[in-house]
Amino acid sequence: VGKRKAQIAAITQSSGDLILNVDSDTTLAPDVVSKLANKMRDPSVGAAMGQLKASNQKDTWLTRLIDMEYWLACNEERAAQARFGAVMCCCGPCAMYRRSAMLSLLDQYETQLYRGKPSDFGEDRHLTILMLSAGFRTEYVPSAIAATVVPDTIGIYLRQQLRWARSTFRDTLLALPVLPGLDRYLTLDAIGQNVGLLLLALSVLTGIGQFALTATLPWWTILVIGSMTLVRCSVAAYRARELRFLGFALHTLVNIFLLIPLKAYALCTLSNS
Repeated sequence: VGKRKAQIAAITQSSGDLILNVDSDTTLAPDVVSKLANKMRDPSVGAAMGQLKASNQKDTWLTRLIDMEYWLACNEERAAQARFGAVMCCCGPCAMYRRSAMLSLLDQYETQLYRGKPSDFGEDRHLTILMLSAGFRTEYVPSAIAATVVPDTIGIYLRQQLRWARSTFRDTLLALPVLPGLDRYLTLDAIGQNVGLLLLALSVLTGIGQFALTATLPWWTILVIGSMTLVRCSVAAYRARELRFLGFALHTLVNIFLLIPLKAYALCTLSNS
C-alpha cells in the first residue's frame, strides 16, 4: 500500500516517545539514535535529521558527485536552516520524530492530495512542513551519520530527481503560509533556491539564443557561470577540508544539461504520480 501507509501503520502501533524513520538501504552509525534523541530533549523540537552520506560513494563518478551533493545539502542548506529552527525537509533515510506531535498530524499526512489525487511521494518534506505548521522546530544533527545507497546510473538518478522536483514544487506551495511565522531567513532561503534556478535557466536560454541567432559563443555567460562554480566549489573544499570538492564543478554541467530540463518537465507535470 506504499511507504506512507506503512509508516502510519507502524506509528499507530508504536508506544515509544520518539520514532526513528530509516530507509531500507540506509546504515546508521552506532551513536545516531542517542545523538538524535539528545536533540529531542527540547520539547519544542518536533523532528531532527542526521547527516547523510553515500555508502556506495566510490562505485562510479556519479556516486562520488552525489556524495558531495549530499554533503553540501546537509552542511550548508540544512545547517543554515537549522540555525533558525526550521529545517525544511527532514530527509527520509534518517529522521527522528516526536510521537505525540506525529499522532496529531497523521490524518493530514495520510490524506495529502494534489489536484484531487493522493500524493504518494515526497513524504519526508510534507511531514516536515506539517511539523512546522503545528509550531514545532525541526533540527539538523551533523554528527549523527547515516550512510545510504545512492543512484549509480544516470537513468536511476534522473527518475529520483524527477520525484524530488515534483515534491519540492508541490510542498513549496504548501509551505508558503508557514513562512511568515518562521525567521525571515527561511523566506530568503525559499526565494533564493527558486529564483537562483530560474536565473540559471534564463542565462542558459539567452546563451543558446545568442548562439542560434549570431553563431557566436556566449562567452560572458560561460565566464560568469564558470566563475560562480569555481567560487562555490573552492568554498566547499575549504569548509570540508577536502580537495575532492573542486570536482563538484562537474555538477554544474549536470545541472545545466540534465536537471534544469528535468525540473521544467516536473513543473509541467506536477499532477503525475
